[in-house]
Amino acid sequence: MQRLNNFFDFRINPSKFKEGKLMKENIALREPINYFLCPKFEKTFSFLGKKWNGLIIDVLLQEGALRFREVARQIPKCSNRVLVERLRELEDDGVVIRKDYPNSSLIEYSLTDQGKELAPIMHAIHSWSEKWYPSTES
Repeated sequence: MQRLNNFFDFRINPSKFKEGKLMKENIALREPINYFLCPKFEKTFSFLGKKWNGLIIDVLLQEGALRFREVARQIPKCSNRVLVERLRELEDDGVVIRKDYPNSSLIEYSLTDQGKELAPIMHAIHSWSEKWYPSTES
């Protein structure tokens, strides 16, 4: 049984998974090729999968530029210390930009163009979770 893996854009056969390697049959040459997980894929999931990062990105996608307190209010279970840490990491990854206003203590966080391009991914995650996870509301 084969399924299409859109990220890697080739057909994979689950029986060809072996020792952390993915075996792909090259259609043209009919020779097996070993593939390792793409480093870019790993990097993407390392920051998207880190606790609170997805929610921070989602809040900034929905609300636009926000001050720290406004972000914190949207994610009440995340401590201020962790929120500061995550915002800095997302800034280092080029996903979030911190804007300091001169002659003011006002600081706003917003998504870069790179961060805004995560919108369809976040939408897909919302759609998938709505379909596969039962409602947790009482």
